[in-house]
Amino acid sequence: MSGKRERGGGRLREDLRDSFWFVPAAGLVAAFLVWLVLSEVDTRIVAYLQDEGAYEELGDLLSFAEDTRTVVTTVSSAMMTFIGVVFSISLVAVQMASGQLTPRVVRIFVRSRISKLTLTVFLATFAFSLLVLTSYEGGGDPDPRRVTSVPLLQSLVTLALVGLSLLLFVAYVSSTLRLMQVGPVLDHIARESLRELERQPVTSAGALSPGPVTAHVEHRGRAGVLRGVRVGPLVREARRRGVVLRLVPRVGDFVVPGTPLLTVHGGSAAPSRALRRAAVVGVERTLHQDPAFGLRQLSDIALRALSPAVNDPTTAVQCVDRMVQLLSVAVRLPLGPVHHRDRAGQVRLVLEAPGWTDLVDLSFEEIRRCAAGSPQVSRRLVAALDDLLVRAAEERRRPLLRHRALLVEAVERTVPEAAGRVFALRPDRQGIG
Repeated sequence: MSGKRERGGGRLREDLRDSFWFVPAAGLVAAFLVWLVLSEVDTRIVAYLQDEGAYEELGDLLSFAEDTRTVVTTVSSAMMTFIGVVFSISLVAVQMASGQLTPRVVRIFVRSRISKLTLTVFLATFAFSLLVLTSYEGGGDPDPRRVTSVPLLQSLVTLALVGLSLLLFVAYVSSTLRLMQVGPVLDHIARESLRELERQPVTSAGALSPGPVTAHVEHRGRAGVLRGVRVGPLVREARRRGVVLRLVPRVGDFVVPGTPLLTVHGGSAAPSRALRRAAVVGVERTLHQDPAFGLRQLSDIALRALSPAVNDPTTAVQCVDRMVQLLSVAVRLPLGPVHHRDRAGQVRLVLEAPGWTDLVDLSFEEIRRCAAGSPQVSRRLVAALDDLLVRAAEERRRPLLRHRALLVEAVERTVPEAAGRVFALRPDRQGIG
């Protein structure tokens, strides 16, 4: 495959989506800035009414502000407790989901927009209400002729934030409950994987001979999972030196200091320090530049469902459904090494990527070994392989046929009765409908 360079903000956007602190922190800053602006506007409103001699209208505003003071005080004292209770319950729900499905579902919660938005609005409401309380002047009944500020707009915004918090609370509870359901979790994984597949280059580049290896670049950073590479800097550096770079490990591999990271082909050796900074290493895999990670998650969920401790073949069948969905898209894509070109159209970076056989093995190898004793799963696997065989071109049928033959052999070894074997190998898209 060949493709254009990744946009510069792609990696940063993914890092921000994987962080749970950035949006709430930005919300707190925004709440402070909004309070500063509204405080100044309220002060000017009071000054204008005093200059116009509209003391009766100003007195009405003071009465409204005093009435809302009770609400603001209650919000400021109760919101933080509310935040703690809500998110404590949510963390318990996430822990239950990770135990039932896979620990990788925690990432769905961390990247959830509604989770971040809810926490942001809750914290902003709490901080804003505290700031509004500082705008109230002391004393009993303030004199309209002497008052300098009335938190009118600030109080209205506080009430609006309270209403928005209640609406988001309902949406957040609904989203958290969906996280505990198998179907929505699998659908989320499949949709994210499909989006990443669509971002993959789709133009075949043919065979490429990058030339002899002139240098090697080793990984010198911390040990961790290779989450991706900064394509733009690598392509620019390779173009400047007139070389072709090839990434040795695949995205998703675990690398340690000293692991071969890049090979340099042709030209003079590029500075290794600049190349090492282009690798992004983290503590766990992500779907960014790694569409196979979606299949890995689905396989993990299916294997846990088929374990003797859980024994939930219906969940495994649902995972196979989503695997077929992903493979039905991948079967028509040119898979394999990705070639990134510079502006002149010259290949400057080659990234190793899983081919069709790798994706098929990832989807069916482990599940097939556990499915022989479950006719529901074996019937669904036979139907899945048959459906993919219809869609696959001739050159991509071999791994599908191999897994189908191995599944038949496993069922024949496991099920002694001939009638039972016939039943277990009958194609059925619902397993046992």
